[in-house]
Amino acid sequence: MDARSRFVIVGVVPDQPPAVVAGAARFALAFDAELVCAMVDPSRYAVSGRTDGPEIATSIDPDLADDTTLEFDPALESVIAETLAGTGVRWSARALAGGPSAELTRLADDLDAAMIVVGTRQAGFRGTVHEFFSGSVAVQLAHHQHRPIVVVPLHPVGTDGPPPWQGGAA
Repeated sequence: MDARSRFVIVGVVPDQPPAVVAGAARFALAFDAELVCAMVDPSRYAVSGRTDGPEIATSIDPDLADDTTLEFDPALESVIAETLAGTGVRWSARALAGGPSAELTRLADDLDAAMIVVGTRQAGFRGTVHEFFSGSVAVQLAHHQHRPIVVVPLHPVGTDGPPPWQGGAA
């Protein structure tokens, strides 16, 4: 590794299968990079702070305006620690606020990350509705990034099954 630190960013969300972090960890090992697990809260936006320290965020709902220091979900951090135990991967966790694509991009720019890793969307109605209104984070990143975007498939349907957006997949 050269004098610069190297980073691989992985977008994480609560209840996400560990396969996303495990897949990102393989890239971090291959690049001798630190894995930065970034959780983005889209219901808040940053009012101060940067990626090298805690961010102060407030709700996007003006009726719930409450400035608070962002904290990484302890249960998610525990799952990540368990997933990475024994792998030798250096890792850290960052809590961010705003649009997931924009915040992952900002973090990647700030760290000059080698790549961004995300998982495919949730299967089912909730994932379909979320993607309809906000668009796929992977697609948004692919169109707004100069660095590679790696998408870890969570529920592959194979060549014979319909894609999840056609409603036939489980």
